Amino acid sequence: MIKVGDTLPAATLMEFSEVEGNGCSIGPNPVEVSKAAAGKTIALFGLPGAYTPTCSAKHVPGYVEKFDELKAAGVDEIWCVSVNDAFVMGAWARDQKTGTKVRMLADGSADFAKATGLTLDLTARGMGLRSNRYSMLVKDGKVASLNVEGPGKFEVSDAGTLLAQAKG
Repeated sequence: MIKVGDTLPAATLMEFSEVEGNGCSIGPNPVEVSKAAAGKTIALFGLPGAYTPTCSAKHVPGYVEKFDELKAAGVDEIWCVSVNDAFVMGAWARDQKTGTKVRMLADGSADFAKATGLTLDLTARGMGLRSNRYSMLVKDGKVASLNVEGPGKFEVSDAGTLLAQAKG
């Protein structure tokens, strides 16, 4: 499993953009993790799935709510990574009203989750291989802090915990 001091793995996530922007076409666009993280402080959190109860009711809303405080603590971007396709992540972003506050990044084949060792096998529940619930503070591509949840828990990967680490 990835640990503090490690560099994020080379992986490509996908991001759905509804509005054509500077260098971004509408539709799923590749996000090369190493390039996107270079020179930035990122509050990255991973979760099992879009539209799932804890993820929708607590995890994403907490980061949207703490956006201004995280920015004030030196965070450049907030990334939500989930093993879903980019279209689902785009629809969930609309539903969660993440706007430009949280980048909703799809890890469709769980390549990033596997590369970090932060997978969760939910095959018995009909969901296949997913991402574990976690958060990490990433500085210039390196893990500065890592908070991995125990099975069924939501205690250490919340926005408040990562905010305290960003301030520390």
